[in-house]
Amino acid sequence: MTDITISIVAYDNEADVRRAVTSIEEHTDPKLRKTIYVIDNGRALNDLQELTAQYEDVRYYRMVKNLGFGGGHNYVIPMLDAPYHAIVNPDIVLTEDSLSILCDFMKRTNAGMAVPRLVGTDGKLQAAYRRQPTVLDMGIRMFFPNHFKRRQRYHTLQEMDYSKPFRVPFAQGSFLVVKTKAFEWLEGFDPRYFMYMEDADLSRGINLITEGVWYCPDTTVIHRWERGSHKDPQLLKYHLQSMFRFFRRWRWQWW
Repeated sequence: MTDITISIVAYDNEADVRRAVTSIEEHTDPKLRKTIYVIDNGRALNDLQELTAQYEDVRYYRMVKNLGFGGGHNYVIPMLDAPYHAIVNPDIVLTEDSLSILCDFMKRTNAGMAVPRLVGTDGKLQAAYRRQPTVLDMGIRMFFPNHFKRRQRYHTLQEMDYSKPFRVPFAQGSFLVVKTKAFEWLEGFDPRYFMYMEDADLSRGINLITEGVWYCPDTTVIHRWERGSHKDPQLLKYHLQSMFRFFRRWRWQWW
């Protein structure tokens, strides 16, 4: 049995995946028994299979079709054999033993899910911790990111003390450690979300059935964040579809 499993969903971003896996391998204490699952949704040929030869705890699966973000992570649910599972984006870089720290934090707090201190490559704290989404907040984020700053600060919990742990209504899904039993009970990410909002949906479910989603200030992870849906019309379409599904499921909260 392992201590933690990790899933990374790839999509034509081999360099990012390699960087993420390497940083996990280099900075995680060997005493923490782990398995890293790389689920490849991509179209382009790559050499990610080589990671299984480079690291004995890496497993690689190439999908015959793109399962989406949540579907990719859900693919490994039958294989999970650890008390904790980490959902990790390819654009993540570890600089310390964040996985061990987060596992210890969850044991102390009995959190259902934990998110570390996420910073950009500039070292600045990212707005990855939020109140429950509303139509107003999502509209501002997608279409008016340079306006309504006061409301954006409210939505992204800017008033919180980030030197201390606190409960998070909605944790952005770049780096999450979740209790495996809770993740399994929820049957992973809701498959109705191909991309986007699945992290808001999961956060809501975890907050309902466990001691909650918690911010952990004890470790910092670099997130090389690229907001694709702001640039790509197809990704924007996915984002809008996911928003509609989210609000239809959890009720339409306008502001």
